[in-house]
Parts: sequence; structure tokens; C-alpha cells
Amino acid sequence: MGAEARLRELAIDLPVAPAARANYVSCVRTGSLLYLAGHGPYQSDGSMVLGKVGATLDESAAYDAARLVGFNLLATVRQNLGSLDEVTKVVKLLGMVNVAPGFNAVPAVIDGCSDLLIDVFGRDIGAHARSAVGMAELPFDIAVEIEMICEVAT
Repeated sequence: MGAEARLRELAIDLPVAPAARANYVSCVRTGSLLYLAGHGPYQSDGSMVLGKVGATLDESAAYDAARLVGFNLLATVRQNLGSLDEVTKVVKLLGMVNVAPGFNAVPAVIDGCSDLLIDVFGRDIGAHARSAVGMAELPFDIAVEIEMICEVAT
């Protein structure tokens, strides 16, 4: 089953792809690779999930924020390729979490995005290499920022 059919099966409606908020583009394609810039946890009302995990947000809320970032990444992929079915492999994620001192369950937070990608693409395409790091600050005080690299059909 393709990713687009799987979205329908999971009753997931992707949001409108978020626009870049500074002097960069949301993604760049070179050859068979699609590099996605860092995306934040934009909500349907245009606001973002803000705060430090381990202080103002708990791990569960941060997991949900990372899942939300995954929806935004997928929306950008669809906007640029026309269909998620053009993705042949999710290659790599870089997940950054805005953490309070002492919070170190960063991989569990980024699982929110990783789990979504495997749900949508299946393990063969969706399983990916990943880095998950805690940061003292993220832009605009967002809770999570994630970059993604995908291989796409040529």
C-alpha cells in the first residue's frame, strides 16, 4: 500500500505546508534526494507548540509536538513532489528538542515523528537513520524542530 492510501486509511488529513520564516526555502531537491529544512510544530490555527520539555511541557506533550512536526514535513514533501508515493526511502532525521536542564529522554520525544513516518510509509521505506539532540534554545521557543532527508523517485 502506498503512503497516500495509508494516509486515507489512518484518516490523516495533512495540513497546508508551512512557509519558510526567514531567508531559506523549505526544501531542496538535488538528484534523487530531497532535503527538508528544519520544521516546527505548527498547529492548525497557525500557532506553534512552545516551551521547554521537562519544565513547561511533559514528555507526552513533546512526543505529540514531534508528531505534529512530522505532519508538517509530510505536507512539505507532498507540496513539492505532488504525492508522498514519490518517496522511495526516508533516509535521515535530525530531531532537536528544546529541553530544560536534566531532561534527557530526547529520543523518546523524536519517536513522535519517527513513529508517524513508519505508520505512513511502512518499515521498508519509513525506517530511517536519526539523530536526536537536546538544545538549550530553539527559534521562537518552539518545543521541537526536525529536519528530514528523503530519497525520491527520479
